[in-house]
Amino acid sequence: MTGTRQRVVLVTGGSRGIGRQIATRLAAEDYAIAINYAGNKSAANDAAEAISAAGGTAIVLQGDVADELAMAEVFDEVERSYGGIDVVVHAAAIMPLGTLLDLDLDDLDRVVRTNVRGTFVIDQQAARRIRPGGAIINISSSVTRFKNPGNIAYIATKGAVEAMTLVLARELRGRDVTVNAVAPGAIATEMLDEFLVGRPEERAEIAARSPMERLGTPDDVSEVVLFLAGPARWVNGQVLYANGGAI
Repeated sequence: MTGTRQRVVLVTGGSRGIGRQIATRLAAEDYAIAINYAGNKSAANDAAEAISAAGGTAIVLQGDVADELAMAEVFDEVERSYGGIDVVVHAAAIMPLGTLLDLDLDDLDRVVRTNVRGTFVIDQQAARRIRPGGAIINISSSVTRFKNPGNIAYIATKGAVEAMTLVLARELRGRDVTVNAVAPGAIATEMLDEFLVGRPEERAEIAARSPMERLGTPDDVSEVVLFLAGPARWVNGQVLYANGGAI
């Protein structure tokens, strides 16, 4: 990175879990933060207030990631507030559970809309606006490797996220913009808690899959994102698996 201009990052899904920690971690490195949220305004405001209390700068912007008009306005507002965008971290996603045999097709349509169309919309806006020297970072999941039964829709859509990431990195030839995906393993978040409802014994089993013998934390993921957002200019068109070596 060159010059003294403060770098600007938009984090989708930044109101809780991994997205919130990414926003917090980048704010600690003097990034100006824009937190996008879909419906939980209180959580988004809490995240922004915590960043401000720690000496950082953050704004909060509502918008459905799959709505191209709403997200164009979100990007417009980031540019109006901060003068431009250097990094986009797309962490927003949903995870309805079910097997291929029993998953309701309405649930399939909902997860495809958020996880696939939403990624396309965010990456399209980012590709059109991001400044040279910037980075686009999509949050995927190590489930694309593990392929756990009962999670078919989420796994399929995260596979699509990785495919779009790799193609976009090559489509932005000559722009000096990197495009990568981070694929976390099991991370101790509300989403994991929801996944494990009624199955408390599985938490220890999942943690034991890693040689580190623990679940990951949102901070484990945010450190990888920080690397890709700033110094990792020669890492491009990659999927980085942040899962503690789980198999």
